[in-house]
Amino acid sequence: MTSTTEPAQPLSVDQLSATTLLRFATAGSVDDGKSTLVGRLLHDSKSVLADQLEAVERASASRGHNGPDLALLTDGLRAEREQGITIDVAYRYFATPRRRFILADTPGHVQYTRNMVTGASTAELTVILVDARNGVVEQTRRHAAIAALLRVPHVVLAVNKMDLVGYQESVFAAIAEEFTAYATELGVPEVTAIPISALNGDNVVEPSAHMDWYGGPTVLEHLETVPVSHDLAHCHARFPVQYVIRPQTPEHPDYRGYAGQIAAGTFRVGEQVTVLPSGRTTTIAGIDLLGTPVDVAWTPQSVTLLLADDLDVSRGDLIVPSKDAPATTQDVEATVCHVADIPLTVGHRVLLKHGTRTVKAIVKDIPSRLTLDDLSLHPHPGRLVANDIGRVKIRTAEPLPLDSYADSRRTGSFILLDPADGTTLTAGMVGESFGSPEPVEDRADDDGWDF
Repeated sequence: MTSTTEPAQPLSVDQLSATTLLRFATAGSVDDGKSTLVGRLLHDSKSVLADQLEAVERASASRGHNGPDLALLTDGLRAEREQGITIDVAYRYFATPRRRFILADTPGHVQYTRNMVTGASTAELTVILVDARNGVVEQTRRHAAIAALLRVPHVVLAVNKMDLVGYQESVFAAIAEEFTAYATELGVPEVTAIPISALNGDNVVEPSAHMDWYGGPTVLEHLETVPVSHDLAHCHARFPVQYVIRPQTPEHPDYRGYAGQIAAGTFRVGEQVTVLPSGRTTTIAGIDLLGTPVDVAWTPQSVTLLLADDLDVSRGDLIVPSKDAPATTQDVEATVCHVADIPLTVGHRVLLKHGTRTVKAIVKDIPSRLTLDDLSLHPHPGRLVANDIGRVKIRTAEPLPLDSYADSRRTGSFILLDPADGTTLTAGMVGESFGSPEPVEDRADDDGWDF
């Protein structure tokens, strides 16, 4: 296959400002064709620069391919190219006249499920690939479960390699029915199934001439038209403090500002706010944005808040509107995805990182583990191993202001860290659950580290 793609033409500033932004991620099992799909998407939408395409063509020729191996556009690590698998999350930025995109191409191997969690955590849409020859497999179910846990609003089932099953409608229909039924049980709000051949370009950017029985959108058409309704500016306003600014210069002798990125919502000068976890209240005296005073700021702007009163505010504190402050608690119940090779066990001493705050914590109980085959809950497993999804109860050394993950994906999530070396152990979603396991009593710890 010889490429005739012209160099990508960048959109004008006016074109970019008139388009919306969609963050989406790809997922699927090994060899389902994720990287090829992404490469085909970039290639056929003319989003590949000439020098990038030339480099891929040279690499493909050295491997004996007749045409460009489009998977190489995203498999950038040397180990990825040598093994032919995706290992790390590959982020790509591209745009069409209708929309801008931030794409996270995530690994399919079960060993790298943690990377899929990372890539999908901020996505508004997830494309889950399935090999038409293999259908829905365990890793497909795992990725669907993670998409549901992370409350990704839109899921696309891309049934790939349709060319290898003779473009049969019956094969596609059976896979789409099985996956949709499973995703619905998980609580996925929307599933769009599209039959494709990423290698040949069928239904990726252009409609397929081999599947006239399919009347739905291509992958790109769906990406360009799916509604992007999750507006963080209208969520509960939350401002995690990252840094305290006190220049103490002759020009600014009394300046005390609190810098950070607005996690959600909008803040205004004169608004009454509460600093958590202390609970002290004050008002916003000023907002500095890039050194310029403004009256209002919203997510995801990075700003400095000036408060009317001198309060003890430090990194890790959360500034919120007084009329919309979350409750603080030391008892955390959440659904988690364990991503480390070290098991998470009852009594495990960890660090819990929530926003910019990190506190000591103990795993008090693991009430259940999710069985992906039938979505049943295995009670009291005692531990979670890599890639397990389960419920946990955690006791923290200090109170934390936690939102429900259903209300805020930013301030309703956390990670557990190994206190010895800072390794990420677990990603957690406050309050999320696939079922209602029977309540259990907290179990006492015998290591003396009890809060």
